Amino acid sequence: MIALLLALGSSLAYGCADFVGGLGARKAHVLRTVLIAAPASLAVELLLWPVLGASFGAGALGWGAASGVASAAAFALLYRTLAIGPMNVLSPVTALVSAALPVAVGLLQGEHLGAAGVIGLPLALVAIVLVSAGQGAGAARPSRTALLLAFGAGAAIALQLVCLHQAPAGSGVAPLIVGRAVSSAVTLAAAGAMRRRLGAERPAYAMSAAAGVLDSVANLLFLLAVRGGDLTVVAVITALYPAGTVLLARGVLAERIHRGQVVGLGAAALAVSLLALA
Repeated sequence: MIALLLALGSSLAYGCADFVGGLGARKAHVLRTVLIAAPASLAVELLLWPVLGASFGAGALGWGAASGVASAAAFALLYRTLAIGPMNVLSPVTALVSAALPVAVGLLQGEHLGAAGVIGLPLALVAIVLVSAGQGAGAARPSRTALLLAFGAGAAIALQLVCLHQAPAGSGVAPLIVGRAVSSAVTLAAAGAMRRRLGAERPAYAMSAAAGVLDSVANLLFLLAVRGGDLTVVAVITALYPAGTVLLARGVLAERIHRGQVVGLGAAALAVSLLALA
């Protein structure tokens, strides 16, 4: 149950980070936003070091670095995906893949689900698709390239989560620190290579920093959750993060929640309840 609550907290934090980061990215080029968010995120993880400890062994360094590379790849693929295709079709593809692959890894590693989990797990995957999709999800047909990029973005997100799960349980926050340092370095290199195309607009500093802090909180809660529970359950609950983004958009921006998303939110609540019983 504690792992379940941590996974729900991780999902909510990821959803809030996406919402705040998305608002910040409207002010300037997205790389400018990330250049503020990444140091803020790393600062949080460094502050957690004395509290939660960190052991920089070979496992923590290797899996942490791999998660950082996957995180940077996920960022690049996700934004490229959403730039060239219909978001209401491609976002569910990305979210579904990001959940399904860790579930497959967990099952292959010998994790088992009870009867309630066997029902709740596929229901949660359906909920992810419904909540992620906007109005008229079938109105526009994405290109094959866009679909491949969406799949790649989801796979990169999934790989990041799996790498964090594989890091040694006694390594504390070391995998998070290493991963964030690596992803920040990759992002900085990308920004340097694209500096002429970033524009002169200033980023929204407060929102960008808040997105980074929330992302660190989400990563930490996920790491704690998988250390105390099954990757199969934790990953699929974490992947419900679009629900938090949708609810924030409704409350803050007064955006309409479409009928399919309402059904998805209900399915998500039922799926979490079933997984709790499992």
